[in-house]
Amino acid sequence: MLFVRLILIPFAFVYGLIISLKNLFYKIGIYNTTDFDIPIICVGNLSFGGTGKTPHIEYIIRLLQQDFNIAVLSRGYRRKTKGYIFADENCTASTIGDEPFQIKNKFKNVAVAVSENRVLGVPELLGDAAQTQVILMDDGFQHRAIKAGLNVLLTDYSRLFTRDFIAPSGTLREFRSAYKRAQIIIVTKCPETLSDTEQQKIISEIAPLPSQKVFFTYQTYDTPVGIFNNDFIADKQTDILLFAGIANTYTLEEHLKTEFNSVTSVRFADHKEYSEVVLNAIIQKFQQIDSKNKILMTTEKDAVKLRSPEFATILADIPIFYQPMRIEFFESSKSDFNSQIINYVA
Repeated sequence: MLFVRLILIPFAFVYGLIISLKNLFYKIGIYNTTDFDIPIICVGNLSFGGTGKTPHIEYIIRLLQQDFNIAVLSRGYRRKTKGYIFADENCTASTIGDEPFQIKNKFKNVAVAVSENRVLGVPELLGDAAQTQVILMDDGFQHRAIKAGLNVLLTDYSRLFTRDFIAPSGTLREFRSAYKRAQIIIVTKCPETLSDTEQQKIISEIAPLPSQKVFFTYQTYDTPVGIFNNDFIADKQTDILLFAGIANTYTLEEHLKTEFNSVTSVRFADHKEYSEVVLNAIIQKFQQIDSKNKILMTTEKDAVKLRSPEFATILADIPIFYQPMRIEFFESSKSDFNSQIINYVA
């Protein structure tokens, strides 16, 4: 692995130079930055996926939804459409992307829109949802054409940006120094047992600016939910076949291993697009598990793509569930984070 990284260093340097020039052009005004007269919170990262942006956006929605009208603007990664689309009752994961579709399904009163060009997307979104008081911009840390009022930068505990390398030698989209653009840094997917001492070590490694605050979150799981209204009756003796198209299944696998007898994993690339062929292959592998007490498990992001008539027929007789997941802040800093978000919006 180290040898491959060394080989790719020249390509990483060229890529990094291009990105640095782009950032410089924004800084000195060659490229324009648009500042909208509405609070915009950007939730993003330095790496290519896998840090938990969607559950953190959902956390902020839950925090604000009682007092503010919220809108979410996303690029709509891997959707089959182009241009601006405002999510309505006819939208699907194919038309707006799996993560925006998941958010729209969970939060009916939140306006959701997708647009590759966020500068054009914001006024269109405000035209469709004129009551909007705050916009959450998903995965927009590198979208410098918009000046977000508050930048929330996520970094995975198991692969801090301080220990990563710029692509293709590593997974970073830009050099580590870009973290200085954020006001809030969140270390995600931490173990629940992470001590204050360990947190302080990580904070020292990140070396935040005086204006920056570092927070830590962990993942927590609710009771699995049937995709086709199956009643959840599994127990400690149940065997699980987990299939998922997300960037990192490690924390989910570790959780399931503590809850069930065994876990077999089928991993796909992030934002996997399912088909009858793929699902039949999963079912075949599921049927090969030598157990009478077994279920199929997937993630919430994958589940939204499976609720269609064509897949319902294939999966009708299979006990298939998704594992709901949400994030929580460590209690010592939760109120501080909440206050910073609410004070910015207010």
